[in-house]
Amino acid sequence: MTTLYRILFCLLLMGEASAKKTIIKMATLVPEGTDWHGMLVEMGQRWKEATNGQIVLRIYPGGVVGDERDMIRKIRIGQIHAAAVSTEGLSEINPEVNGFVLPMVFDDYDDVDWLRQRMSEQLAAGMRENGFEVLLWADVGWAKWFTAKPIVYIDDLKTMKIFTWAGDYHFQEMWEQAGFQAVPLASIDVLSGLQTGLIDAIATPPLYALSQQWFSSVNYMLDINWGLLTAGVIIDKRIWDKISSDHQSKMMEIAQDIGLMHQQSTRHQDDEAIKVMQEYGLKIYRPTPEEKAHWKNYIKSWYPELRGTYVSEEIFDKVIEYMAEKDSLDALQQTFE
Repeated sequence: MTTLYRILFCLLLMGEASAKKTIIKMATLVPEGTDWHGMLVEMGQRWKEATNGQIVLRIYPGGVVGDERDMIRKIRIGQIHAAAVSTEGLSEINPEVNGFVLPMVFDDYDDVDWLRQRMSEQLAAGMRENGFEVLLWADVGWAKWFTAKPIVYIDDLKTMKIFTWAGDYHFQEMWEQAGFQAVPLASIDVLSGLQTGLIDAIATPPLYALSQQWFSSVNYMLDINWGLLTAGVIIDKRIWDKISSDHQSKMMEIAQDIGLMHQQSTRHQDDEAIKVMQEYGLKIYRPTPEEKAHWKNYIKSWYPELRGTYVSEEIFDKVIEYMAEKDSLDALQQTFE
């Protein structure tokens, strides 16, 4: 009997240890082998080490789970638990995140950091209220226009078929009301859409245009920062709240550390991607200051449509206020230089 009790006791301990292990299924569109995928793999390895093997991250890359909206839906029904998504997925949880990606609000990463420092916590709180925890914010890169024929002014896009995210009805409607041809597609259908001519214009970061081979169909690039593609790593609060506070703290610290390292190492990879694409025939047009001003002024004419639809009036006003404040400080600094 003593031996039997020992066996039962060992089995009980093994069962208890197994019960403590939490497997987190995380999906993303990023392909294997990319820096983004490597960042997630490293995060999982460090989570496992920091929690003595009790947190296990399983990554489903390359869109195998579906588009970003599919990922959020599958998290809500419990099929997966987390995702690394762009604002397309983040806005499905909290539309206020679109405040980060209003067109032509940012000129450079200094502008991005300024706004993110002031608004990220408020936006993360909104995500939390809707059942998700934000583990980190990150930059995917500057969206630039890749087209099948050269463009200089925004009106040049009216002759083209522009990719828009499937489900982003506000932006699709705004394009169409302004006389443009918007074609909504899931991101996993972009390549076939470009190859068949269903779309022939897309605003995307150069690194993504290269890794997905989209530039082979749209080999003209307008070198203008249309907007920043922001991303985040999010997790279902239902599984997050089951994790011990000690493990939560370690996991959050690791995620933030990796996010910062990723940001520092990848913010300038777009330049490298552009050089590679140029070797394979990409043609670039660099607009004059006057031509850039034309784009900015055009986008400002959309503000009444963006405010209160694409993003709430409160968030829109805060974004414009914060950026005007920074412009004033920059101008003041220049007077003393």
